[in-house]
Amino acid sequence: MASLNLLIVVCLVYVALLFAVAFMAERAALRGRAAFLRSSVVYTLSLSIYCTAWTFYGAVGYAARSGMEYLTIYLGPTLVMVGWWWVLRKLVRIGRTQRITSVADLISSRYGKSNTLAVFVTALAVIGTTPYIALQLQSVTLSFASFARADPSSAVPADSRSTALWVAMGLAFFTILFGTRNLDANERHHGVVMAIALEAVVKLFALLAVGVFVVWGVGGGIEATLARIDASEIGQWQMDGGRWAGLTMLSAAAFLTLPRMFQVLVVENEDEHQLRTASWAFPAYLMAMSLFVVPIAVVGLEVLPPGANPDQFVLTVPLSQGQDKLAMLSFLGGFSSATSMVIVAAIALSTMVSNHVVMPIWLRFAGGGAAVAGDVRHLVLLARRVSIAVILGLGYLYYRVSGGGTALAAIGLVSFAGVAQFLPALMGGIFWRGATRIGALAGLGTGFVIWCYSLLLPSFGGGILMTDAVMAYGPWGIAWLRPQALFGIEGLDPLVHAVMWSLGLNTVVFVTGSLLSFPQPLERLQGAQFVNVFEHSGNPQSWSGGTAQSEDLLIMAQRMMGPAQAQALFQAEAARQGLAGYLPEPTPEFLQRLERELSGAVGAATAHAMVGQIMGAATVSVEDLLAVADETAQMMEYSSQLEAKSAELTRIAGQLREANEKLTKLSVQKDAFLSQISHELRTPMTSIRAFSEILRDAPDLSSHDMTKYASIIHDEALRLTRLLDDLLDLSVLESGQVSLNMRDGRLVSVIDQAVAAAGVAEERLTIRRDRTREDIGLTSDLDRLAQVFINLIANARKYCDATAPLLSIEVAQRGNAVVVDFVDNGAGIPTDSQALVFEKFSRVAEGESAGGAGLGLAICREIMARLGGEITYLPGQGGAAFRVILPVAAMRAAQ
Repeated sequence: MASLNLLIVVCLVYVALLFAVAFMAERAALRGRAAFLRSSVVYTLSLSIYCTAWTFYGAVGYAARSGMEYLTIYLGPTLVMVGWWWVLRKLVRIGRTQRITSVADLISSRYGKSNTLAVFVTALAVIGTTPYIALQLQSVTLSFASFARADPSSAVPADSRSTALWVAMGLAFFTILFGTRNLDANERHHGVVMAIALEAVVKLFALLAVGVFVVWGVGGGIEATLARIDASEIGQWQMDGGRWAGLTMLSAAAFLTLPRMFQVLVVENEDEHQLRTASWAFPAYLMAMSLFVVPIAVVGLEVLPPGANPDQFVLTVPLSQGQDKLAMLSFLGGFSSATSMVIVAAIALSTMVSNHVVMPIWLRFAGGGAAVAGDVRHLVLLARRVSIAVILGLGYLYYRVSGGGTALAAIGLVSFAGVAQFLPALMGGIFWRGATRIGALAGLGTGFVIWCYSLLLPSFGGGILMTDAVMAYGPWGIAWLRPQALFGIEGLDPLVHAVMWSLGLNTVVFVTGSLLSFPQPLERLQGAQFVNVFEHSGNPQSWSGGTAQSEDLLIMAQRMMGPAQAQALFQAEAARQGLAGYLPEPTPEFLQRLERELSGAVGAATAHAMVGQIMGAATVSVEDLLAVADETAQMMEYSSQLEAKSAELTRIAGQLREANEKLTKLSVQKDAFLSQISHELRTPMTSIRAFSEILRDAPDLSSHDMTKYASIIHDEALRLTRLLDDLLDLSVLESGQVSLNMRDGRLVSVIDQAVAAAGVAEERLTIRRDRTREDIGLTSDLDRLAQVFINLIANARKYCDATAPLLSIEVAQRGNAVVVDFVDNGAGIPTDSQALVFEKFSRVAEGESAGGAGLGLAICREIMARLGGEITYLPGQGGAAFRVILPVAAMRAAQ
């Protein structure tokens, strides 16, 4: 049996090993013997913090629940590393030339070194990363619980939530020891990177070891395992194209914008050439991590009892087979995945909090401002340590409030969607000079609010931070504001829905705000530095118009950088100016260099504010630089705006042209309808008149002939009555004067009634149904609903041109609605007629097969509108396919 006490001892020894490795790496870096720390291999392995407990444990659970969809989480980063290598190179170059310390620092520096924007990005990063930290706590807690259940002698309860608290406290302590031992002017953490590289090897080896055991030790070899996969649901490629594309895009965006990924990808990068190796080595690492995911999921579903948590299969499968040592190695792999993520994320976030929140507040309220004597590095370190503790506390709070019962993949995707909101401002900032601070703030604010409303708050579950009534009916009963059906768009996956609206509106507002606002001079200059980073020398701004004493600058530099480094910088500058033995003059070039050095410790926005404070609130002098380019730049911007407006006018003209063509078709169909109605009315009336005259004028008719002619008159009268009833029914429905008879019933009974009434038993049409899925309670006007179903079945009976006509009736529940699809195996409706099929003047079929006056589907549309649902045509199904969506009220009885 696995011993929980032994596991705890092994964890402590492993943590001690990591700390020893980090300590030795830091010592080597300080002594200048860190060539191996700057190798491409270490850099590539450090990128493995993307593979957190989600990918170590949760990927298997994801595969067990959703099949091959788990691959999207690996495809996104792979596409970025292989296809967007040039974007990464640009980010790394910007990070080095601008002394960037975090994603908040990059965005704020690009948009005029706005500290307001930096604070907003920091807050969003902390909130967006909190679910991810909760995911790591949940994974480690579940792992301890698995060992506790396997060890009867353990005194630790299997489901104790106190485990998560101890884990959070331990990770906070560990992160403080790792990441805040000193204040590095470059914000590079060689010890942390080396420890992460070691953890990358451990978790890869652990996952491969479990995979090898599962395939050859449990599955019976490669062929037997592949047969198991083929026989399972996981091996069936059931791909939802929209969700796959959305998740791939989301994982790619998160790879660029996650604070921990930005830390190792940009801040910790020593040389752009490291990206060359990483561009192929990291995708290979991801492929190795995903190699045994499906076999472990398939075997776990077979050998473990029903109800076993698939997120723990990597751990529980070895335990179930008595492989305690392998299970312990697996635990260390998952533990490595969780700790590496938490350490780097906490370091990155604490750096953002100290640089963009604490330091600006201190600058504002410090008595003498930036020039007051004294070392404030302890203040920065204290702020970062407290921030780490608070960030881990927020992760634990999310874990407790959310209940800790959500699948790991679901929690991770919530976090992905949150940090993905940085993408428009980030990409727009490095590729579009016209992007402005106003646009970035407006876009980020819009995306953040929609993400919180449509994804973050619902992730806690109904009744916690968002009531069930708001989830089902929207705030104040406004249906189009439902969190997972915004603006009335229903049927989408909740994650895809939230990402589509948040990122879409974020981008639209960002672009619109940038076009409607004009950047400040510093914004424009920074925009040129970022967009054209490979052409510019890297000097981010010019200083002029202020007076500063070198002594004040030296005092401030010593407080932030430390006496030794600050004095070395000033002595080098004095020697360059020919003033050896004296303090250097505060020339614009020296002030630029000083600000860049300071930005490595406290961020670009804070460094700019500190130098500006000593300079007497000096502003950027770019008038001379921009005077010549101003008119040309404005003309280009105006030209771009005119082109955009021209494109919009072209689009509107196209829409008007399409609308005019549709009206023309409707007019033609109206004339044809009137002609058809005249024909339909005249034909039965002519027959009635003719046979009535025969009966009147021929008294010597036999009784057989009299009965025959009377029957013809009767049938024609019924035909005429049906036509008039359809016209009257459509008129009543369109006027809204219809009275609905709402009552309870079962969907299966309504479909049975429709099949019987449509006379299918007498025809050659075969109907395929699943009565079990149709057994759903309804509250609706069942007669009107049956009328819709009868019309659809009758149309299939009359118009399906297949040799062996077949109608499939498929029922499914989508969110809070019931979807009923009617799909036949005929040729379907021509593409040019699909848009008009529900118009009351429309008759798609011609000749004898047309049958009616083209009112049936128009009546169906009006009935469903009155019932609060809808009926649509589904193209691309092979034959004619109609979808009936029953309203939310129709399911209340079932719920």
